[in-house]
Amino acid sequence: MDPIISKAASQIGLSLPQLYQLLPSELTLWVDPYEVSYRIGEDGSICVLYEATATKPVSSYGMLTCKNQMMLGRTSPSKNYIMTVSS
Repeated sequence: MDPIISKAASQIGLSLPQLYQLLPSELTLWVDPYEVSYRIGEDGSICVLYEATATKPVSSYGMLTCKNQMMLGRTSPSKNYIMTVSS
């Protein structure tokens, strides 16, 4: 468990066992510039949780986000999911 996720859960009143019950066992969460994404399982679709617009132009020279790198060569679009946690 990532310590930041654990701390956030604790701040909203969730215990570590409750958090493990609520989250999928193979959840991968990462942060790119201006985007937070996740995937469930090795072969799961990549889904964007949060996306912000850049405040200043970003050069596209050689820049691919993790999501775009994973999407290269895909023949179908990814499915979008919304993940909510409640107690």
